[in-house]
Amino acid sequence: MKRFFLSVLTVVTLVAAPLRADVDIQEISSPMGFKAWLVEDHTHPFMALRIGFKGGASLDRPEKRGAVSLMMALLEEGTGDLDAREFAREVDELAASFSFDASGDSVSISARMLSENRDAAIALLKGALTAPSFEQSAIDRVRGQVVSIIGSDLKDPDAIARTAFNAAAFGDHPYGSALEGTLESVGALTREDILNAHRDTMARDRVFISAVGDITADELGALIDDLLVDLPETGAAMPERVEVALEPGVTVVEYDTPQSVALFGHRGIKRDDPDFFAAFIASTILGGGGFESRLMDEVRDKRGLTYGVYSYLSPREHAEMVLGQVASANDRIGAAIEVIKDEWARIANEGVTQEELDATKTYLTGAYPLRFDGNAPIARILMGMQMGELPIDYINTRNDKVNEVTLEHINRVIKEVYLPDELHFTVVGKPDGL
Repeated sequence: MKRFFLSVLTVVTLVAAPLRADVDIQEISSPMGFKAWLVEDHTHPFMALRIGFKGGASLDRPEKRGAVSLMMALLEEGTGDLDAREFAREVDELAASFSFDASGDSVSISARMLSENRDAAIALLKGALTAPSFEQSAIDRVRGQVVSIIGSDLKDPDAIARTAFNAAAFGDHPYGSALEGTLESVGALTREDILNAHRDTMARDRVFISAVGDITADELGALIDDLLVDLPETGAAMPERVEVALEPGVTVVEYDTPQSVALFGHRGIKRDDPDFFAAFIASTILGGGGFESRLMDEVRDKRGLTYGVYSYLSPREHAEMVLGQVASANDRIGAAIEVIKDEWARIANEGVTQEELDATKTYLTGAYPLRFDGNAPIARILMGMQMGELPIDYINTRNDKVNEVTLEHINRVIKEVYLPDELHFTVVGKPDGL
């Protein structure tokens, strides 16, 4: 624990301020009724905007896996009279930046722009969001890039393990397959499938908005209405909740590689559970605290079985898990798995110590303010808070919730969250003895 305390001391020294992030969030309502969270900062003539739509790649239609992911990759490929190259040139000339991303539970748009170019930048962004060209030539070109990525994943032990693990955990639910799709599903997608994916996901009934920087509440309200007014009012129905279907034990997927990769986990805890903060601290102690975690200490430092091992909580929209990953030589992966099992059982049976709890609280509360280091990161955090249905004062109360966790509380929660008898490992490689 000595190194852990040194890390804590470093973080606290860097903060050199009360362990709170000074973020003044306004909730605004546009004339059309859109809600948004705003942090005004007129220090610099610059704004970061974040727009998210709940649902994401989980809304792929049957037999159309990969449509949402491909659609998002096509949003920067042109709008109106602008093709992909002309669109990119316009964005560069305005000194703006747009990115379009898809995840299993949402699609998101990140935009950064100078105040003097805001109107022109928003006009470009509006075209990309509401009237993308989806030209067949662009679809074919970007599809080729996606197919290349999928082909690479078929030879990547990490991706193979993730695919097999998720299929075992979630079956036919969208979580059970890669959001990029398969070679077959992506190869069969048509322009109509892309248009359907756009209508299904980017609708006004599921949008979340955050802005940080040089803009007022009234200006933001007008901007949002102009940007989103032409989107459909409603999108596709959300997927059903899915229960984790993993069986305890080890599944081996043979692959010719000198090093095996193992993904492991079991069912977890919801983000809105009153015990989440206790579980989060426990997760940091077991496998989320970098080089100071128990798993790193036991598997890497003491036994030299891996260069890295970690675990974490994964509370998704329709399921939640406790997950982890380790890689080791084929003749050592079995030993690494046994140590992980032992540590999983030890924390479940014995809990954590007061020393570990106090040190981890200090680390977590000291590191938290360091996340708020710019307009774009703050906008991203605000978006995550809204999508996770966290209260607007969460930033100011988060560290208090961490500090409120007692030793009795965390050790009770550990017994409920860490379930060694349910732990499943998916191993990809040629592991000895498994």
